[in-house]
Amino acid sequence: MRRKIVAGNWKMNKNLQEGIALAKELNEMLAIDKPNCGVVICTPFIHLASVTPVVDNAIIGVGAENCADKVSGAYTGEVSAEMVASTGAQYVILGHSERRAYYHETVEILAEKVKLALANGLRPIFCIGEVLEEREAGKQNEVVEAQLASVFNLSAEDFGKIILAYEPVWAIGTGKTATPEQAQEIHAHIRSLIAGKYGKEVADNTSILYGGSCKPSNAKELFAKPDVDGGLIGGAALKAADFKGIIDAFK
Repeated sequence: MRRKIVAGNWKMNKNLQEGIALAKELNEMLAIDKPNCGVVICTPFIHLASVTPVVDNAIIGVGAENCADKVSGAYTGEVSAEMVASTGAQYVILGHSERRAYYHETVEILAEKVKLALANGLRPIFCIGEVLEEREAGKQNEVVEAQLASVFNLSAEDFGKIILAYEPVWAIGTGKTATPEQAQEIHAHIRSLIAGKYGKEVADNTSILYGGSCKPSNAKELFAKPDVDGGLIGGAALKAADFKGIIDAFK
């Protein structure tokens, strides 16, 4: 059975003290009221070493929002997968639409990042999704297929460690949300692409999260769809009550 997961992406928000406070608050809430799904918080790099010790990793997994496509060396300002893993983090978001758009991350760069993350024992939360013009042109299926090239070079065993997140870029931070039907349609298509590449068993075991203006008010309806296995949450992950409201959609 594939895991149901709610993952928070804090993006460039919360200073260190605020981040630790949020992690502790969430940990306390979930210790009292155990979640019915996997919970992950992905924080800025500087938070990782401080956040991992304050959460119970049986309840909350911790991840980074990115890692470098190089092992080590003279790459000022970069953070390697090995460094991320050394903090106790278990996950890393890769291929987020903001990284693709603002930092020009290509299929080749992302393939390298995925390989290094896996080599260091991290589980990538790998993001794919189309922008508004592509959706309006009906090209969403071919866009996600092209983006999957970064992970479709993996062995079936390594691909089994990947969590996918479908993010309609036109619905991130815009308040627009894909309808549950739109989300289900493309999640089912993504699962069919995985089945075509790796077989039905691997496809059935791959968690595919939805990421695009998911809130406590719409999470239950989205997560009820057969191919939507949870969410990658942006803005609503920055308030413990909102994030828990989304986690509780699995109750």
